[in-house]
Amino acid sequence: MAYIAGFLDGDGSLMLQVKKRSDTSRKWRLMATICFYQDSRHDKPLYWIQKELGIGYISKRNDAMTELRINGFEQVKIILKELKPYIKFKENQVKTILVAIDLIESKKIADFKKSDYKKLIQLLLKVQDNNYQSRHKKTEEDLSDIFGLTPYRLRSKDRDIVSS
Repeated sequence: MAYIAGFLDGDGSLMLQVKKRSDTSRKWRLMATICFYQDSRHDKPLYWIQKELGIGYISKRNDAMTELRINGFEQVKIILKELKPYIKFKENQVKTILVAIDLIESKKIADFKKSDYKKLIQLLLKVQDNNYQSRHKKTEEDLSDIFGLTPYRLRSKDRDIVSS
């Protein structure tokens, strides 16, 4: 597991995302994803990681990169708990995603209160802020809009309460 954690630290990504959806009554869905990236010429380690973890799907992108993706709250939670002792550089993302998954699994989204959505927004922003690059960053206002909380504004110091 230490090798896989190191690979994730160096050539991986942890994502907690809200995806807009037109085919659901809520018009959005939450996703947790672990993604490992490698130049397609050297993608053998991704197949080994997939075999070791027993999950995920591998795809070759048009930019000569191959990725191993693992989606789903339960799967991501199990894997992150196994890798957590060995993670060095993505420690904040791991902690934050595990807190978010616990919140999401604690009750049905339909039963979320305004305070649950506010905490979820804090967690989404914290993961996004800790990631190296995100092409489609959502703002606090975007997330509040998606969850039907507008007008709502987070104070940056509020994000720190989830790190303890």
